[in-house]
Amino acid sequence: MSPAKQEILDSVRRALGPRAFDVESEYAAIARAYRQEGKLESECRLNLFAERLRDYDAVMHRCFEENVAEKIAQILVDRNKRRLLVAGNVPASWRPEVFDLVEDQDLRYSAIDSSEGVLTMCAVAIAVTGTIVLRHSSNEGRRALSLIPDYHLCIVRASQLVETVSEGIRRMRSFDQLPITTISGPSATSDIEMTRIKGVHGPRTLEVIFVAD
Repeated sequence: MSPAKQEILDSVRRALGPRAFDVESEYAAIARAYRQEGKLESECRLNLFAERLRDYDAVMHRCFEENVAEKIAQILVDRNKRRLLVAGNVPASWRPEVFDLVEDQDLRYSAIDSSEGVLTMCAVAIAVTGTIVLRHSSNEGRRALSLIPDYHLCIVRASQLVETVSEGIRRMRSFDQLPITTISGPSATSDIEMTRIKGVHGPRTLEVIFVAD
């Protein structure tokens, strides 16, 4: 927990004064009848994830690890893109040589905004909600990389895909000191007249490469 957050919580506790109950016991007593473990086999879990992505107007591709660079090249050709920003830890073997993949070295926001898109990895993916979790390590890059560009190509490994939100949150405990971004499809919002607009809070286009074991 950050010092600033701890200071705020300590101030709240002082303001509330002595408490008549044990916080940990009260937390443990909360009913948790919701499903906390996945039941689907791996292929069904993947199909559910793909279905959710389609519901969000995102696109998913499948390949094996040895074919990732080829798949990225194919996607970029289809999208008529030549130059993407890339998170630093994306393996060199995954980067097609004929394209210009530029690592973010504290680029200005204007440079990120003018890019053709970004290529990152992820930390966790949740099938039931079609959610991708970025922890903003060197695998995913800083938060600006996933929010500013209009196009996001994200790589998800089979081992990173869980079925339920509960499983996803347990995975996130291993990096709960890092900032995270959760992505469920391309950025979209609706105004008061229910007109759906994409790209307001992030990329208008999300594509996912699922790397099978």
